[in-house]
Amino acid sequence: MMQYGYQQYKTQSVETMTKGEMLILLYDEINKRLLRAGAYLEKEQLDLFEADIQRAIDIINYLAKSLDRKYPISAELYRLYDFMTVQLTRVKSGRNIKLAEEILPLVKELRESFKEADRITKKDPSVGDGIGSSTSSVTLGVG
Repeated sequence: MMQYGYQQYKTQSVETMTKGEMLILLYDEINKRLLRAGAYLEKEQLDLFEADIQRAIDIINYLAKSLDRKYPISAELYRLYDFMTVQLTRVKSGRNIKLAEEILPLVKELRESFKEADRITKKDPSVGDGIGSSTSSVTLGVG
């Protein structure tokens, strides 16, 4: 019974998030997965390492697919996401966490950029009109 209430709470909180909040959550998840993958690699838990790297790749692919291509910044973000995907594929196949550590600053910088864009659009909703509904040219297709 308690589990059902918690699941309902989680579902409701995700459904009420803005697109910017959802993006921040996705970047947080990428960051968490990369950090955790490093710990799993150190412990030689290779299945868990590969699963976390793959999940980070899946999230990045989702972000790339959700870009609204009518905005010029989308092309730049797509190239960045493509670079991150290639690097993480190399991390996974070579079990080289150093490459993932190079991506972490990019993830953090993107997170902070979208966090700021979300803050600005919440403060002044008209700002979002020219940059992709809620947050800097990314449409998640959620809700």
